[in-house]
Amino acid sequence: MAEKRKSTASAVWELAEPIAKELGLVLWDVRFVKEGVNYYLRITIDRDDRPVNIDDCVNLSHALDEPLDEADFISQSYSLQVQSPGIERELTRDFHFEKYIGEKVMVRFIHAFMGKRDYKGTLISFADGNISIELPSGDTVDFNKKETSWIKLDDFGGFEKNE
Repeated sequence: MAEKRKSTASAVWELAEPIAKELGLVLWDVRFVKEGVNYYLRITIDRDDRPVNIDDCVNLSHALDEPLDEADFISQSYSLQVQSPGIERELTRDFHFEKYIGEKVMVRFIHAFMGKRDYKGTLISFADGNISIELPSGDTVDFNKKETSWIKLDDFGGFEKNE
């Protein structure tokens, strides 16, 4: 049986994670995307001790230049972008959800869910892709992450104008 080929993002994650840790950073996300005719390798980083600053981004970018060139698993020309997840950060990986249980989130569904696409509430549980949020009304909504377009922290009362 042939070995399953890793995605570019997975291969970069494996390469970048130990380097990020050495610099005191948490690897938040890795995406390899095509926008128009250009390819971008977007590496998102966080810190546990303070907010990410431009020096953190520059330091990781420089630390990754040579290892990425040596690994040579990206055949296309691309731009490397190292960035902070921002305040209303998107939650994509299991550890993101586990870290932010009890926090306010915004959820956008791919298709209308119970008559609406946008919800906000408090993240109350996450297990195996299944998520529960408590709405401001006190009702609980249960769904699978695959049903959503995105889930972000709600630090500024998102969707307020839509209610």
